[in-house]
Amino acid sequence: MPLTIIFVECGLELIPSVIRKHPSIQKNLQKDSYPSKLLDNAIHHSAMVRLDAAEQRGRPDITHACLLNALGSTANKSGNLKIYLHTFENKIFEINPDIKIARNYNRFKGLMAKLLMENEIRTKNLLLISEFKGTLRDLVNSIDKKEIILLSNKGELAESPLLLFDNDLSKNFVVIIGCFQKGFFTDEILELSNRLVSISHYSLDAWVVLSRVITLYEIANDIL
Repeated sequence: MPLTIIFVECGLELIPSVIRKHPSIQKNLQKDSYPSKLLDNAIHHSAMVRLDAAEQRGRPDITHACLLNALGSTANKSGNLKIYLHTFENKIFEINPDIKIARNYNRFKGLMAKLLMENEIRTKNLLLISEFKGTLRDLVNSIDKKEIILLSNKGELAESPLLLFDNDLSKNFVVIIGCFQKGFFTDEILELSNRLVSISHYSLDAWVVLSRVITLYEIANDIL
């Protein structure tokens, strides 16, 4: 069965109404521009100091890097990867493995803003990103015969990362990766699994963790 990656607490959200009148917001906000409607720490930092958990928000670049890595992987191209995005505001989206995510960051921001406004991205014939109507618990419960791994540098260091996955494609591995800049998983996420694992002595960026995890899965299952 495919490896399921869930990116949790992604820093993807529309600009909150509470800071929309701040000068740094108004300077860049354009009525007909989707990218300008997405919260971005690089542009809106001075306004975001008023937001709770600001260090975890406004980082669409992290999600962008992770999606480019995941969708371009051999695991995805061979049909052995499923990808979900869970946002800071608890929206969940399933990514069609055939989607071509824009390399251009501004175009990606526009796509994410449109997604958050319309809850789906589609062409005339194909649904590219769809909303999962439920909680993270509902999503995990919908997967049969699963083993859930939470990845964090606070977890127990894997003695051999190469043994992280069995070489058995009939088993459902679910890997949860935090897609935020700072902070730690909420209790809701921690309760999804008692397997909190670290794959390095160092704190790694989310896209580096993702790349290593997918590579380990490909090696374990001879996906070349």
